[in-house]
Amino acid sequence: MSLRGASDRQRFANQRQQRLARFIIFAVMNNILIAGFLLLSMLGLVPTTLQAADPASLMSPAPDSSSGTRYGLFDWLDHRSEYGQGVFPEPFLVDDSDLEINEFRLDWEHARGNNQEGEFGTMELEKGFGLMTIELELHYERDMGGGSIMQGFDNIDIGARYPIHQYVSLGRFVDSTWGVAVEAGIPVNSVVSKNAEFVPKIFNDLRLGDHFNLQSIIGYSTLFGGGGEGGLQTFEYGFVFGFPIQHKELPLPGVLQFIPVFELSGETDVNQDTPGHNSLIGNAAFRLNLKTIGRIQPRLGFGYVFPIDHGAGEDLNHGFFTSLVFEF
Repeated sequence: MSLRGASDRQRFANQRQQRLARFIIFAVMNNILIAGFLLLSMLGLVPTTLQAADPASLMSPAPDSSSGTRYGLFDWLDHRSEYGQGVFPEPFLVDDSDLEINEFRLDWEHARGNNQEGEFGTMELEKGFGLMTIELELHYERDMGGGSIMQGFDNIDIGARYPIHQYVSLGRFVDSTWGVAVEAGIPVNSVVSKNAEFVPKIFNDLRLGDHFNLQSIIGYSTLFGGGGEGGLQTFEYGFVFGFPIQHKELPLPGVLQFIPVFELSGETDVNQDTPGHNSLIGNAAFRLNLKTIGRIQPRLGFGYVFPIDHGAGEDLNHGFFTSLVFEF
């Protein structure tokens, strides 16, 4: 066994541990944030304008079900929650987790890196049935590099998501929804679509007051079929930080809400040739929720995409994202 080979394996192991540590930090920060505000809420340390004044009621994380606010399986849901009320901005890179009743969306991304360019287009339709959201996505990809062009339709993605537990603090300062989701990718046998994909997911949508929200989602992807990627398993995770600003606070013409957005989207290979290889991408963006046109509300978004870790930098230098959403 050569010393060089042992050194390479040790360096790779250290990098894998560092990447795992970064993800754990993100997850822990999210949970600490949720737990911290829940604790402040129950101890009455949140300002009185945001909390009820009755000390006895502060000792309960939610009103008694007899109050009529709780419903669903095991009374785990809360009528006071603003989940599905347009509080959370539509993500760019990260999978959507909010309830959508009727939504049509067009996305386009241009990315550059390592003497290559890529164009990625997505058309998406989402339909709500009660608290369940069903989505259908069509993707087109065009990759250019080394004097060649590879293009074609990517997998047809069909997904569903559903909330299972909600917590709303007294005064409604903290509004948290946990849910489950699933996505299946159907290959179309193009040059960029050879393998089927199945991804179960867990998500949390957290609102804190009127000016901060956080969407978190994790999933476990498995590819099926032949080829070099058949059997590949990947741990996926994403965080979406939103800061909604209302028209009365920033009176832009024709704009109901201006929402600065920051995203973290990552994936870690679990098996095959590169177990532990991580790729983490950031996106600094904003959305403009425009005034309605009849029954339709347009939502326009722009983002600047960039690599955060070395794994993402191997393929990406920078990118631009444009998104147009129609809610009807």
